[in-house]
Amino acid sequence: MCEANAYLRKDGKEELFLENVDRVIPHEDGILLEDIFGRRKIVKAKIVELALVDHRIILEKEE
Repeated sequence: MCEANAYLRKDGKEELFLENVDRVIPHEDGILLEDIFGRRKIVKAKIVELALVDHRIILEKEE
C-alpha cells in the first residue's frame, strides 16, 4: 500500500493525527487529509516533511 500516517508536530513532539492517509488536498481552511476509508480531516497546518518511503506526513499547526 502507498498510504501514509499524518503526524502533527508540536513542541518537538509528533502526535498521530490520521492513519492510512491516501490524499492530501489544499483547502481554504488549511489542509484536507483523506484516508483509504473516505474519512476526512481538515487541519490548519503546513507540511513540514513528506517521508514517503517511511509512509509519514509531518505537519505543523498554524495559529
